Amino acid sequence: MSSSCSVGKMAEEEPRRKIPLVPENLLKKRKAYQALKATQAKQALLQRKEQRKGKQVKFKRLEWFVHDSWRQLWDRVGLRRLKVEPQGLEVPDRHSLASVVRTERINGVSSLVQRTIARLRLNKIFSGVFVKVTPEIIKTLRIVEPYVTWGFPNLKSVRELILKCGQAKVKNKVLLLTDNTVIEEHLGKLDVICLEDLIHEIAFPGKNFLAISRFLRPFQLSVARHATKNRVGFLKEVGSPGYRGERINQLIQQLN
Repeated sequence: MSSSCSVGKMAEEEPRRKIPLVPENLLKKRKAYQALKATQAKQALLQRKEQRKGKQVKFKRLEWFVHDSWRQLWDRVGLRRLKVEPQGLEVPDRHSLASVVRTERINGVSSLVQRTIARLRLNKIFSGVFVKVTPEIIKTLRIVEPYVTWGFPNLKSVRELILKCGQAKVKNKVLLLTDNTVIEEHLGKLDVICLEDLIHEIAFPGKNFLAISRFLRPFQLSVARHATKNRVGFLKEVGSPGYRGERINQLIQQLN
């Protein structure tokens, strides 16, 4: 009881706090000042958002420009490397035939790459041609190496490509190689009278290889159905562009 009484006496002895009175006109000034600061802060926030939107648009346009210029810069660096590293243009001894397949798009590339792709007749993606291995063709392939894959096909791959995808192009007309009379009519002067002669002349290039290869239309290889839905996964299956040697036969079997 004594402790509770002492606590009550101490509470009674403490003076009560007095709340300082503020004049009404001062309260109105404070309220108006706070409202003004809130409005200024809101306007500053809106201005920062608009500036950020403007910066994002400029950044996207700059990124698009840098993307195209980066691909052109890559082409120029590749051409400079060919001059610095001439050993990359050596012709293999054992192989005389190469198969070239375009696996990449060429949007935004340099004009030199576009002309080289057109000269190789690889105007469509996943199209392929046969070329005779020479120092000039090796240099040409090195120019477009980031956009094509190439290697040395065997006789089986050459035969399957011509039998399954082979078409002739004469005076802008596409002819199917289902009849030997078509081959004899256009290549008879080169001693090629049947499909087996055509396959042999392509697999083992001779002096008439250029005329015979020009007679053939570029091969349009088959693409898996899931490629349109999962392009990244399909490109991983196909592999990276560039030189792949005799492993080109696996790609031909996969896409043929």
